[in-house]
Amino acid sequence: MEFSINHPVLFVLAGILIAVVLAQSVFFLVKALKRSKALGMDQKKIRKTIKTAAIFTVAPAVAIVISVITLSKKLGLPLPWLRLSVIGSMSYETVAANNALSAMGQSLGSGVALTAQQYVNVLMVMTISIMMGIWLVPAIGKKLQSGMTSLGKRDAKWADIFSNSLFIGMIAAFLGFVFCDISRLWTPSEEYTATSGLVPVAVMLVSAMVMVVCGLLMKKPKFKWLGEYALPLSLIMGMASAIPFTAWLG
Repeated sequence: MEFSINHPVLFVLAGILIAVVLAQSVFFLVKALKRSKALGMDQKKIRKTIKTAAIFTVAPAVAIVISVITLSKKLGLPLPWLRLSVIGSMSYETVAANNALSAMGQSLGSGVALTAQQYVNVLMVMTISIMMGIWLVPAIGKKLQSGMTSLGKRDAKWADIFSNSLFIGMIAAFLGFVFCDISRLWTPSEEYTATSGLVPVAVMLVSAMVMVVCGLLMKKPKFKWLGEYALPLSLIMGMASAIPFTAWLG
């Protein structure tokens, strides 16, 4: 039987796992509602909170759908659907998938179909790698949190610096992925144009500018709602800008 990245069996397997996650969400929602009634909480406020939360999940969901569509060209729909429905993120999944594909002489943008073995390799890299965070939480989470609390009590300034440094370190790892192809400017090849490495940088700058504009607008009370839509807007505008940048820079 010929392998397909969109085989019905893959949809069934992904659907089962996602159904389990959704069932867990419904279970804890029902338990929380019962507990709120037992505590005598105002049920009108509870229903309003649920409704508001449901409405404001639409914006992040748009970003997730775009991410699934982006990855589906090379990886099919089941795998991105599964990864981004549970604990995945666009930034991580793209880097992990592209690194795995690069090791096999391919890329997310190439039109070469994946074999079953290559598909499994990508799946393993995307899935097992991100599970490291889940395994580390019970192992070191409590000690790390108590250490941060102790540091904050001794010196709040250094605690903030340490926390911000960890965040900047994480961002720096993704920035490396954005700037890694700039070397094509002075080492051109037959496969890529010299300026093609500037496309990710240009897309990042567009996304950053959109985010800055949203942040400035959010300072005004009537634009506070942009806080929930800033991420998907910057993501959509960045992706849209990739089309003319690619046509221009190669």
